[in-house]
Amino acid sequence: IDSEVFLKALLRFPLMEFSMQSPYLPEVKSFIFQTLPQTSFNRNFEWMMRQWMEHFENGVRNYFASENVNQTKRIHNIIHELLDTQQDYAAYSPQYKKDIEDNILHFLPLSLHEGFVDKQHKIAFYTDHQVFDRYHRYQPEDKYRRKDSVLLKEIYELQPGDYVTHIDHGIGQYAGLEKIEVNGKTQEAIKIIYKNNDILYISIHSLHRISKYVGKDGTPPVLNRIGSNAWNKVKERTKNRVKELVIDLAKLYAERKSADGYAFSPDNYMQTELEASFIYEDTPDQLKATNDVKKDMEAGFPMDRLICGDVGFGKTEVAIRASFKAVCDSKQVAVLVPTTILALQHFNSFSDRLENFPCKTAYLNRFTTAKKRKEILEKVKNGSIDVLIGTHRLLGKDVEFKDLGLLVIDEEQKFGVEAKEKLREMKVNVDTLTMTATPIPRTLQFSLMGARDISIMQTPPLNRYPIQTELHVFSEELIRSAISYEVYRGGQVFFVHNRVENLDELAALVKKNFPDLKIALAHGRMEGKILEKTMIDFIDGLYDVLVCTTIIESGLDIPNANTIIINDAHHYGLSDLHQLRGRVGRKNKKAFCYLLTPPLNTLPENANKRLRAIEEFSEIGSGFNIAMRDLDIRGAGNLLGAEQSGFITEIGYEMYQKILEEAIFELQATKQPADDDTTVYIKECVIETDLEILIPDTYVANNGERYYLYKELNTINTEEKLKAFQTNLDDRFGIIPWQTMELLNSIRLRWLGKEIGFEKIVLKKNKLIAYFTPNQESHYFESKQFTYILNYLQQHPSICYMREDGNKLTMTFNRVSNVEQAIRLLEPLKVKSEEIN
Repeated sequence: IDSEVFLKALLRFPLMEFSMQSPYLPEVKSFIFQTLPQTSFNRNFEWMMRQWMEHFENGVRNYFASENVNQTKRIHNIIHELLDTQQDYAAYSPQYKKDIEDNILHFLPLSLHEGFVDKQHKIAFYTDHQVFDRYHRYQPEDKYRRKDSVLLKEIYELQPGDYVTHIDHGIGQYAGLEKIEVNGKTQEAIKIIYKNNDILYISIHSLHRISKYVGKDGTPPVLNRIGSNAWNKVKERTKNRVKELVIDLAKLYAERKSADGYAFSPDNYMQTELEASFIYEDTPDQLKATNDVKKDMEAGFPMDRLICGDVGFGKTEVAIRASFKAVCDSKQVAVLVPTTILALQHFNSFSDRLENFPCKTAYLNRFTTAKKRKEILEKVKNGSIDVLIGTHRLLGKDVEFKDLGLLVIDEEQKFGVEAKEKLREMKVNVDTLTMTATPIPRTLQFSLMGARDISIMQTPPLNRYPIQTELHVFSEELIRSAISYEVYRGGQVFFVHNRVENLDELAALVKKNFPDLKIALAHGRMEGKILEKTMIDFIDGLYDVLVCTTIIESGLDIPNANTIIINDAHHYGLSDLHQLRGRVGRKNKKAFCYLLTPPLNTLPENANKRLRAIEEFSEIGSGFNIAMRDLDIRGAGNLLGAEQSGFITEIGYEMYQKILEEAIFELQATKQPADDDTTVYIKECVIETDLEILIPDTYVANNGERYYLYKELNTINTEEKLKAFQTNLDDRFGIIPWQTMELLNSIRLRWLGKEIGFEKIVLKKNKLIAYFTPNQESHYFESKQFTYILNYLQQHPSICYMREDGNKLTMTFNRVSNVEQAIRLLEPLKVKSEEIN
């Protein structure tokens, strides 16, 4: 193209030219930038403060750019602490001090890639990630999440023939959605087949009482018979055991709260500096867990907190912050881990984070020489070692602390009975922080709330790439290509094969293709010392490839290993594959997971589905809730003992959670409640109706989709979520038909009924009958809510009436033709908060 023609064409547009030389375009107005890059302070805050003061005195305006409110708070605290320690500052007049505090630094909620100083315009910009020497945060793309949600639906979606458990009737087989006639009106119901081909239709309003049976993989459960007592016996047995457990735990909790502990001081300047020096962005869960721990430590009774989160979600960082808080108060810390390898890893993590702070860290294991051990124990005894990390060797009689203030336990369930007894003795008046990667089910967290404080970390760290997961038929060429790519970029490889008998053959195959690489073997039948030595050498980078069984510990963190090859992947459960894959992708580096199987068309459908699922769930943490299902069961077993695991197998995992919830509600109901607006007297309100309340086929044609929508609707518990569900329906399927609007209103009616204290609402033949709890001993009948209803009845005898038949107390309204009208009639029965208080 001719340069003159090009220039003429360009000049038709508004133009801006950036140039270090003389401009190419005709000059209209020029801006000259004379900027310098932000100084690299290497976390030397005194130097940074001097520069800010110098700018302030010379009229240069300092700006601190950060989208993270916590970083802004941290820098604010650091400024105050540094100003207070400066001698000159004390001599300034109050007016000048206020001027410094108000104008030394201005905060902007911006995310800038780099800071700069522009002396001509007298402005200086500083970024949080450069000041605190950490990675610049960016939001990971959302492109994987949509795929996840579809798959989640696929896994939870019921197919005809699947086993389900109903909380009142037990285990049956799902036979799909069916239209039924109730008093001449069409409704949709769930058809369940029980023993002897008995059929039960369950209303879509009771969908939350059904769950997919998840027991042991591949073992079909025994169907219950409708009307038999067997199911109720299992349910009661489970409930009673849970109640005993919760009562025992509540006693323990009460004892702990009444014991005297050490109340740690609030955070000081060094604590703030340590947290600011963390090179990653804190996840919301990590932040909450840190705050929970600090609050517990500052309380006057001993802390007993459990931190639960997937591998790599930042539990160690929380433990480091808690440990340093204890050290700042001249207390010592013991960090107890189950294996020597983890002890070394924790020692490296603690040493690395605390190297610039006045904190001496050491670690002890069975490989420590006698001379070194004697020296460490002496220093622990005289208090010159602040943090001691080790295996159960720390529980030895010869380990004496001068002033132990905090005990950190990693994976407590992996310690033996004897070790746990010693731990119990140690924990009496010492703050204790326990960490576990075994997920704890939501309701278990709820049930244990009374006995143990729990922090859940479910947010995956930012800046982590999804692990690229690929499914392949076993191929030597693929293995060669995967290993050579990883080793070429300076990384290490896990090659997992779970049969010790021919592990050597795989190692020989790798050796044949890569004669120059260092290859190690690791499996459970090796002598303990040799196995630990092999693993430590692999962590230290002395080997390129580790050919191993699933011995690779769940807590193991080897950031340099970013490729894992899993042979015979079809033999593993979903959670095992998720756990194994979690060994890679621990740093900001693309990680790969290769699943090797025989040809997919030769595998059973279940194995096929599992492999497809793990391939799809590529984002870190994305499989936490689903892929951990059988791990959840193991977690429940660890917490509640083998008997509970037996119950779980018998009734299905989700149903176990529901029964657990019911048991806890019953326990709470036996206590005399405080009569306020937080008291819940009824667990749930059941709706029975002959109205046409459903999602019509003409609106959503797909049966599976309709079932999923009903299921989702039954789990909604706030008005905000219900409105979001309504908006989503409107967006996806168009204008909502009146039958579906009635369905949405029936959810509101259920909530209202529960608030008022109704156990069941029957809306049939233009009449509304509301049932109160049949338990005449219930504290509900002494509540202000019930008194309020009695007053309403006296004032409005023409609208409703109350009736007692046997032990059933009901309230009846006539001429009620739809759900919206029912809500309007019941709304005035709800006692207002201000009237309770």
